[in-house]
Amino acid sequence: MQHSSHILMIKPVQFDFNSQTAVNNSFQSSSPGSEKQSRALSEFNQFVAVLENKGIDVTVVEDTAEPHTPDSVFPNNWISFHADGRIVLYPMFAENRRLERKQHVLDAIQQKFLIRQTINLTHFEKEGLFLEGTGSMVLDREHRIAYTCLSPRTMKEPLAVFCAEMGYRSVSFTAVDENGAPIYHTNVMMCVADEYVIICLDCLPNETEKQTLINSFHETGKEIIPISYDQVNQFAGNMLQVHNPGGEKWLVMSSQAYHSLTAGQLTLIEKYNPILHSDIKTIETNGGGSARCMMAEIFLPEKTKRH
Repeated sequence: MQHSSHILMIKPVQFDFNSQTAVNNSFQSSSPGSEKQSRALSEFNQFVAVLENKGIDVTVVEDTAEPHTPDSVFPNNWISFHADGRIVLYPMFAENRRLERKQHVLDAIQQKFLIRQTINLTHFEKEGLFLEGTGSMVLDREHRIAYTCLSPRTMKEPLAVFCAEMGYRSVSFTAVDENGAPIYHTNVMMCVADEYVIICLDCLPNETEKQTLINSFHETGKEIIPISYDQVNQFAGNMLQVHNPGGEKWLVMSSQAYHSLTAGQLTLIEKYNPILHSDIKTIETNGGGSARCMMAEIFLPEKTKRH
């Protein structure tokens, strides 16, 4: 299945602007004032409430003050969870983001879900090679395709190992912003849902790569809903489809992303599923990531409840 009803989210404890990631994340800017943590926490709690109100199971794990991990609210970059019981740990570009791999997070997951095997790719960090999870890769889980824009955060060598271990094939390409700089994560410019894909095709300067992508979407039966550079800058590419135990589906995004969409785009999306959105502007501005980055979807087998 492409989407999950189980989500991992990390409650921020010392959220802040991360200068180590800002070197290649053009979406980041430090907002004034010293209230970033309190504002981020308020946004986080409201976002969780929006999801839980629809019956989506959110495993909330509170971060630790030490070691300081200012970006811990974005767990999808360091770990992914798969239906066969495997998890994957990823090599991270920023040294302080590597500290997000905290055992208490895995312990919380193991209380509810079965982890049968760990694929550990973190050794690539020693070689200066990075692949930042489902930020670097937008996975079509049903068709086993990893859509990947190559960047300083996303490199071919660990991508090839992920695909070989997990049985995926990669469709990789170059994507740039309106200034010609590399897009740092694939999931800021595209979102793959079960029957559609939201993507900024303008980000692809290579026409051959663009056509390869379009062909892949057509072959897998997905309608293409295009977005603009301006909408990418408002995180309209950073979305995730989820469902609840009753099978109801939603596309989750930030309020900024939602308000950037045109009436026509909203109609196309809502033909497939309604939309959930929440205001996370402090997290978006300082963290350079949005709603999708905050949700690590869990596909692991659930442990049977003992009565």
